[in-house]
Amino acid sequence: MALRPDEFYDHAVAAADGERRLPLADMTGWDISPFDPAGLRVAPLRPPVLPEPARHGEDPSDCDACRDRDEGIWFNDHWRLARIPGVGVPLLLMLYPRDHYDMADLPDELAAELGLLSVRIVRHIQALPHVSRAHVYRVGDGGAHLHVWFFARPEGQTQLYGSWLVIWDDLLPEYPAEVAQADAEIVADALLASHGGHRSSVPEIPA
Repeated sequence: MALRPDEFYDHAVAAADGERRLPLADMTGWDISPFDPAGLRVAPLRPPVLPEPARHGEDPSDCDACRDRDEGIWFNDHWRLARIPGVGVPLLLMLYPRDHYDMADLPDELAAELGLLSVRIVRHIQALPHVSRAHVYRVGDGGAHLHVWFFARPEGQTQLYGSWLVIWDDLLPEYPAEVAQADAEIVADALLASHGGHRSSVPEIPA
């Protein structure tokens, strides 16, 4: 049986120092880490918060993703794909169900389409010049409306490999918006050809 919240906290704190700081993760020593381990400290581990605070959009009437269900670069009856502006990687796209679902709530037919769409979006991102990989993330602690992230890793930037990419994205200068928008439109057109759907009638405004 899984540890209760208080048991998990006590178990973790037992490995921490007197300030409740855990040792640095092995990841900070990887050659793809954006940080020099010298001088880094882990934040003190805070006790559990129960009940957990509500995520944004737990009430569909107050959900930004529901409000924006007609915004994006590609749509079909069930899904929309949007470009996230102001990022450091070459392209960051986000896939949302147009109706209010989290991942565990998806009907089976939408779950099956999510898998197929994810593969096709990755395929189309990786077909872009100077993009090597498309990394796919679903987290879900911040918002109750399902949102799946697609990060494009730039070709040749081997220090940006793997799980640190989202941190590097936050550190890098903003990628040229007009280039990202043009690439997003290429992906949307390719998805239109491979999966159907339709494009937005209103062009997205670059950041």
